[in-house]
Amino acid sequence: MRVIVLGGGVIGVTTAYYLARAGHAVTVLERQDAVAHETSFANAGQISPGYSSPWAAPGVPRKALKWLFMRHAPLIVQPRLDPATIVWCLSILRNCTLGRYQVNKSRMVRLAEYSRDQLMALRADTGIDYVNRSQGTLQLFRYDKQVEGAHKDTEVLAADGVPFELLDAAGCIAAEPGLAKARDKIAGGLRLPNDETGDCFIFTTKLAEMARELGVEFRFGVDIDALVTEGDKVRAVRTNQGELEADVFVGALGSFTPAMVKPLGLNVPVYPVKGYSITVPIIDETRAPTSTVLDESYKVAVTRLGDRIRVGGMAEIAGFDTTLHDRRRKTLEHVVTDLYEGAGDVSRATFWTGLRPMTPDGTPVVGPTRYPNFYLNTGHGTLGWTMACGSARITADIISGNTPEIDTHDLGLARYA
Repeated sequence: MRVIVLGGGVIGVTTAYYLARAGHAVTVLERQDAVAHETSFANAGQISPGYSSPWAAPGVPRKALKWLFMRHAPLIVQPRLDPATIVWCLSILRNCTLGRYQVNKSRMVRLAEYSRDQLMALRADTGIDYVNRSQGTLQLFRYDKQVEGAHKDTEVLAADGVPFELLDAAGCIAAEPGLAKARDKIAGGLRLPNDETGDCFIFTTKLAEMARELGVEFRFGVDIDALVTEGDKVRAVRTNQGELEADVFVGALGSFTPAMVKPLGLNVPVYPVKGYSITVPIIDETRAPTSTVLDESYKVAVTRLGDRIRVGGMAEIAGFDTTLHDRRRKTLEHVVTDLYEGAGDVSRATFWTGLRPMTPDGTPVVGPTRYPNFYLNTGHGTLGWTMACGSARITADIISGNTPEIDTHDLGLARYA
């Protein structure tokens, strides 16, 4: 079949790759001049199935009020009165119960674990190299209360068969020797030994080349104006380069998906949550991270990417604004220098921001719509790369008429009906 994939980020490219591998003729439309030049460009570098948790969790509303007044706040809310922001925030609050949290986390872990397995298989098949490391990730707790609160996560991890280790300060330093100078700031940690790290931009760029070898056509500089329907199907996509027809269409436009599908009568609850990162050159290998450390207090991840340290995180509710605020940079610098003093030269760091496409329940929207030839693969939030290969394989299987290898009944748009 002829398939058009809308979007050239990590989700769109992996979807195109798996579709091409299944024998379809695939075209990817992307408005930038290359793949992975928006949200996939400089993310935190984690492939963390075990840390696949919804932001909506018990206690988060109370914590959020505290975060708003922190100097280095993990949550920033810019005053906005538009309906989309209000509705999405209210939906987040609805999901902050223990029952909803456990259901949401369990299905996120299911998809993320499957995706990690698909990534491992892809790596074995192709030899793709993206500065990857398979040395686990560590969620670092600065306070005893955070250690106690980790049990709600470990219960879900245990139920889903995900290996984990609860560590004291000494155990954290054994896993991450570069934390030795920060020993007095560590109450404990939760380590996921099967998690990985790597550069998402490099991965997406190399996978796009492999997709080209399978026959995928990439069209850059394409602005998508509308989807054109005929009866109960999508016939074409209208662009600045004219109308392009296909048998099947896949929406993988991240935060821009809702506006694209609204004229079709589809309500996709994805909202752009702004995140920031800095990329710091390493100047002392002995003090640098081994893999990834997620600082639970600041919601910031510190990841080793070869001779660089990627520091990413925070959540800013600001619509589609992509202004770089120096105050956010200072938060990222604070975390990396507080935990890994002397490891990198923050004065030479590059500063970046991207819009994470977030759903209110944390789970992406993957699967069919009421239009039989239009599918969605969007809303992965902070876990786009973690879930990319699994989501793409599921999408390709469904389009190809194959039964996916995991349960997908609660991953699609229908769960919001």
